[in-house]
Amino acid sequence: MSGGNTPMALFKVLSENYKNNIDWAKVNFFWADERCVPPDDEQSNFGMTEKILLRNIPIPEENVHRIFGNSDPAGEALRYSEDLKKHLRLKNEIPEIDLILLGMGDDGHTASIFPDQMDLLNSNELCAVAVHPETGQKRITLTGKVINNADRIYFLITGKDKAGTVSDILETKNDYLKYPAAHIGSDADWYLDEDAAGKLER
Repeated sequence: MSGGNTPMALFKVLSENYKNNIDWAKVNFFWADERCVPPDDEQSNFGMTEKILLRNIPIPEENVHRIFGNSDPAGEALRYSEDLKKHLRLKNEIPEIDLILLGMGDDGHTASIFPDQMDLLNSNELCAVAVHPETGQKRITLTGKVINNADRIYFLITGKDKAGTVSDILETKNDYLKYPAAHIGSDADWYLDEDAAGKLER
């Protein structure tokens, strides 16, 4: 699961139309990243998901594996790494997520891997502490090796402000490799609204 505004529409559809159509006892939720804030903070990825989706579906509490954003960041990155290893099967000796839903910022960041922290793409750790380049806010994020090890990777992207970045990455032009999202999932599926797809040539 990812945070931000874009997944909210999907979460609403799931909670309103699939509450009783999915065996939620067989579903486990993990998070791609989390801001280092309490769960009731409006910036909390978990808080948004809990409000719109989790409290409205019959999912067992033990199936929700959240990142504790109000804990010590370095310690929580280690704890969440252990949680991944405990509950997920391994592929290539790395925890394998069945499906990971990612967003992307207009700067090309995904999860909380920002352009000035590209080392997180190849980190040997499963989770790491990232820092927002403008606000200095600390975040806990999955690293590139965990994200790229997922069985399925879906990008869900909306908005005109991301159209140029989307075009560069999907059409492999300009300096597209400067964007972290360009290094994720060579066979990922990209779901775009018309605005985000507005600068694609094909």
